[in-house]
Order: sequence, then C-alpha cells, then structure tokens
Amino acid sequence: MELTVAQGSLTDTVTPLLVVNLFQDADALGGATAAANEALGGLLGRLRAAGELRGKLGETVVVYNQGSALRAERVLVVGLGPRAEFGLEAVRRAAAAVARRARELRVAEYVTVLHGAGAGGLAPQEAAEALAEGTLLALYRYDHLRTVSEDERFEVQRATVIERDAGRLPAIRDGLRSGTLLAEATITARDLAQGPANIVTPAYLADQARAVAERHGFACQVFGLDEIREMGMGGLLAVNQGSATPPRFVVMRYQGPGARKRLAVVGKGITFDSGGISIKPAENMHYMRHDKSGAAAVVGFMQAARALELPIEALGIFAATENMPSGSAYRPGDVIRSRSGKTMEIMNTDAEGRVILSDALTYAVEQQPDAIVDLATLTGACVVALGHVASGLFSNDEQLTALMRQAGEASGERVWPMPMWPEYGALIRSSIADIKNTGGRAAGAITAAWFLRHFVQDRPWVHLDIAGTAWTEGAWGELPPYLLKDAATGVGVRLLVHFVRQWVA
Repeated sequence: MELTVAQGSLTDTVTPLLVVNLFQDADALGGATAAANEALGGLLGRLRAAGELRGKLGETVVVYNQGSALRAERVLVVGLGPRAEFGLEAVRRAAAAVARRARELRVAEYVTVLHGAGAGGLAPQEAAEALAEGTLLALYRYDHLRTVSEDERFEVQRATVIERDAGRLPAIRDGLRSGTLLAEATITARDLAQGPANIVTPAYLADQARAVAERHGFACQVFGLDEIREMGMGGLLAVNQGSATPPRFVVMRYQGPGARKRLAVVGKGITFDSGGISIKPAENMHYMRHDKSGAAAVVGFMQAARALELPIEALGIFAATENMPSGSAYRPGDVIRSRSGKTMEIMNTDAEGRVILSDALTYAVEQQPDAIVDLATLTGACVVALGHVASGLFSNDEQLTALMRQAGEASGERVWPMPMWPEYGALIRSSIADIKNTGGRAAGAITAAWFLRHFVQDRPWVHLDIAGTAWTEGAWGELPPYLLKDAATGVGVRLLVHFVRQWVA
C-alpha cells in the first residue's frame, strides 16, 4: 500500500472515500470535519446531535454523499476518543480502524486528514508516522500458507493525506516514510514469529536474518553447530541436544552515520518449545511457535535501524534452537557450563530461554556495548503479573528504565518496571552449581531476570519479558485494530526504535 501527501482542499477532492475525525468530547464539529459537514448541508452535525457520531476511539461511521457540494462519494468519520487521552497511540488506532473499514468497503484508495496535527496538538511528522504505522499494520495478514479466496485478495492500494498548508508537506512526507519503514520492519518480525516450526527452523531463521542484512546493506554472521561448540556455548548446546535440528547463533552488525553509542540487542530464538523433559500440557502448545519472537524482533529492529539510519552502532544477536524431549535431551538435575564459565543447575527444562540467553548475553558483553537490551518470551509468570497489556521491564540501570518507559508510551508498546531486589536473586542459589535456572513459582518473572543478570556483568542492561505481548489469543478480547487475533504482534521493533531516538538525543 502506498501512502502519500498532497496539497489541496478536502471539499474539492475527488475520491471514493474521504476520512475526517471527531473527538468524543468535542462540543462542536471543527476543522476539516466542520468543512465536510457544511458541504454536506449539516448532515454530520445532525448525526452528532442524534448520537450516531459519538467519537469513540476507533469507531467509524460512513455517510454517503447524496449530490452535495462535496466531491467525495462517501465520508468516513473516525473517532479519536477523549481529547485528554489523545496521543500517538490514538492516531494509530484511528488510522487502523479506517484502513480496515476501507478494505471492508472494497475501496482501492482513499483521502484522509492527518489525525492529531490540528486540534490534537501533535507535530505533523509524528502524527504522519503514527498514521502510517496504524494503517499498514492493520492491513497485515499472514497468508503465506493458506489458500486465499478471490474475495479476500482485495487490498487497499493507496491512502493520501490531504493538507492545505504547503509548508507542512515535507514534515508529513518524512513522517509517512518513517512510519512505513517502521511498519515494514514490524511485519518482518511478525512473519518470522508467526511462521510454523516445521518451516521456521533455526537454520531458516538464520537464513532470513542474513537475507534481511543483505537486502538492507549491513553485516551478518551465522554460526553453525561446530562453531557453537568451539565458542563454548554450553547453554545453547544443552537445550539443543534433544532436537534433531541443529542450532544457529547469529550476529548482525549495523554502523549508523555519526554513531556515538553501541547497542547490543539480544533475542530468544526458540523456534518451538515443547518444554523438553519437563513437557508442557498439550493444550495451546501450538502457540509455542511464537517462542522465537525475541529473535524475530531483533531481525526487525536491525532492519528498521538501517532503513531509518539511526545514529548508533547496533549489534543484533540471537541464539536459535528447538527445545524438544528425546533420549538425548538435557534433564532436570543436569549442571551446564555456559560460555561465561558459570555453571547452572537445571531445575526445569522448560526454563530453557534463559539458558540459551546466558550464552548470547555473554557474547554481547564481550562486544563492550554501551547498553544491552534483551527480548524474550520468557515466563508465564509475567503474563500473570501484567496480562497482555504490557511487557515486563527488568533493569540494572535507572536511566535506561526511564527511557524505555518513555519509548513504550510513544510507541504504544508499553512496558512496566519490576523490582530486582537482592532477596529475589537469593531464590536461584544452587547447592551444586553457581545458580539454578528457576527459583520456583513465586516471583517467577523476577527470578528469571535475576538469572540473566548474572551474565551481563556490570553493563547497563534492560530485559524485556514479552511473553504476554508477543502474540494475541482469543482471550485478549477487544484488540487494538492494528492487531489480529491468534497472531504475532512484532512487539519490540518500534519500541526499540523509539528507545534509541531518546537514548542518543
């Protein structure tokens, strides 16, 4: 889908669908909506008075033009919600609702005002970026493996932002471009996370990372089984030993223009998680294809960093393997030596993500970055604590915590800080090894983060537990319109971009 901006008057624009907006608590119609209302002979005002136009966030009402002065065939009014709660996320949701409704109406192209750049008080470039994100992510479908009917093949081809002020066109154009690049990188992550385990194997995941790097012009190294042995990655080897599919370790490198800081982004790449010997219940095990969402986010972020030319040096690192039960699988009670030299007692083979991350984080530390961020679908305990609304944030650095929280609000991928007091770390002490890989049910997300903390040394570090936000289930209920039921979200890509923008500012 193409997103463009054009100078002009909305009342003079010829289009099958013209999009305007409305705040829920607006006393009167204003701006472009008022102009459309006047051209329609006051129809929108009458609908507002009758209660049909309520302005609830994401709510859409379509009005057909019956020969008025307006040159659009239809007018769609999208709600922006309460003015006090309005922000970039509201722009994304409104734009997403519009895009989906346009597809339902089988409209190939439409013209829209820029939500939030007027009465909403947002900068035109920010509003345009959010509009592009919401529009493109709402229209995403994972159709690679199913037969698509002729009716389903229809797609919206173009949306044009109409703007009277020529001076604002460059900023809007830049925002649409950056929003498109952010959405495309998020879709890369969605595709990798959504793909089934029989296709997206560790080798496939590594090959796709290499393909993204080649396509966008940055470096990528892929290490196979023999090299992983030589690198002493005992955690990755232990988790992999129950699988017939060999592991991969991937390092992506991007050097941005004028880079002054080095960021290592580390992802968990379990392409399928059966739980191993500590096997999971059969119900919902199919969702464990999403256990590679951290690695998928790393690939998507690296694509976005290069496409947006972020001014950093970025390292994208992930370990990829299956976690399977077999006669050769690692066992509860085993003691594993990681690349760092630290030993870990395996209490539960379903706590495997932290085991492979021990090696990936050690490798990241060796590259001497200014900060490390890891993303992992690590614990069900985090879902219990935060549900599907926010990712858990664990850190050893208050400044990074504050920046990541701000990035979460700006991107719509919210995070919430969790405590890392020493008492929690005591729960993973082992009597026969340096640490054990789980401290039991109590504070499960925190003890998992404490396990990872042992491998970052004194480097500023953020761990993001995305177990509750990496994919959607039917139990989510009412989803933001740019998400789908039973689908990967691509969480982390846009969050990390917003984080970097603030970190280097």
